[in-house]
Amino acid sequence: MYSPAIDKLILALKKLPGVGRQTAERYVFHFLKSGKKEVAELTLALKDLMTTTQSCQICWNFSDQNPCARCSQPKRNQAIICVVAEPQDLAVIEATQAHQGSYHVLRGLIDASDEESVLKTKIADLLARCQINTRIKISEVILALNPNLAGETTMLYLEKKLREQNLTLKITRLARGLPLGSDIRYADELTLLSAIKNRT
Repeated sequence: MYSPAIDKLILALKKLPGVGRQTAERYVFHFLKSGKKEVAELTLALKDLMTTTQSCQICWNFSDQNPCARCSQPKRNQAIICVVAEPQDLAVIEATQAHQGSYHVLRGLIDASDEESVLKTKIADLLARCQINTRIKISEVILALNPNLAGETTMLYLEKKLREQNLTLKITRLARGLPLGSDIRYADELTLLSAIKNRT
């Protein structure tokens, strides 16, 4: 349909999350119409991203240094770990300024239908961080994962594994309930149940 170069880029862009064929085509033709300067800037930004960004070997967030700036801060409470699924979740929690401890990015969640999904995450690294004989004694793990099937499956798995290696470790979850400004009549049963159980 198109030239081989256009088709090749369309196929490459389709691999991005949320990008279908039509969106990929729009991107390609935008690049072609915008000229070489915009494409060169994008190419340079991507090259810079891949050459300067690395994984923090403590929290597994992406950073330009290892350990990352957050893990290097002496004022942070390294004994409390907030576990998130993706780097974007870390950024959202950090913006609240409510958590002054450390983080651990799983880089994915457990898929109940895929036995290998545990190995695709950074769960083993979290368990290693929380062992009793490590340099920093972990006192609490906050499971800040989405309350969906994958999130619940991962939290149950983590609770089980963390309890097996350290019975005294405090494991908490984010409170759930009615959002501010909502109407109780329109809340579903699970939200109401969680709101009542986690009342303050």
